[in-house]
Amino acid sequence: MAVDQNSEEKTALKRRGLMFILSSPSGAGKTTIARKLLAADDEINLSVSATTRPMRPGEVDGKDYHFVEQPHFDAMVEDHAFLEWAHVFGHSYGTPKAQIWNGMKEGRDFLFDIDWQGTQQLNQRASEDVVPVFILPPSIDELRRRLIARGTDAPKVIEARMERARAEISHWSEYRYVVVNDDVESCFAKVREILHAERMRRERQTGLVSFVRELMAGPPPGA
Repeated sequence: MAVDQNSEEKTALKRRGLMFILSSPSGAGKTTIARKLLAADDEINLSVSATTRPMRPGEVDGKDYHFVEQPHFDAMVEDHAFLEWAHVFGHSYGTPKAQIWNGMKEGRDFLFDIDWQGTQQLNQRASEDVVPVFILPPSIDELRRRLIARGTDAPKVIEARMERARAEISHWSEYRYVVVNDDVESCFAKVREILHAERMRRERQTGLVSFVRELMAGPPPGA
């Protein structure tokens, strides 16, 4: 039987947006999963962070990051302009809060590629709107292999990332969901399932109360 698309649109309930967090040690695959999610789902937007690190080849200011100088970043911290911020590998990163709050009110979802420190800060400020997902590598040896294969870091930097990875992995239990990335497509499928389920939570359906009231106020059966 054919589905009436107009009917589906009429019964779509308004909802509040969510903050979907992907965290993992460097090299565990969160950036790959994030890109696949953004390409496959039109309802989620990348949260664009401000950073003091230099722009890399191919990056676009305002799309990949808001690239700012350290004094500007420090001023934003003083003005409480960030939802979360952290200092990582000699550079500062932070999420401007105005764009997130306004978008969520309109029912838009935001994807965050942040570490456990940023996740803790978001949980403290808006735990009901946060969906934290931690991605684990299948093994430490595989993580090291992936970092070496990228060919972007010197051996000393790779060792520093491995040391930090162990520290980050120790925070796995602070996340609502944990997924092992032993296969990219399988991991991606699980992450999408989590996102779809969280969107349907009763607490996020802001139009549900009025919808149910209309159902209950309708004519009695047989009328």
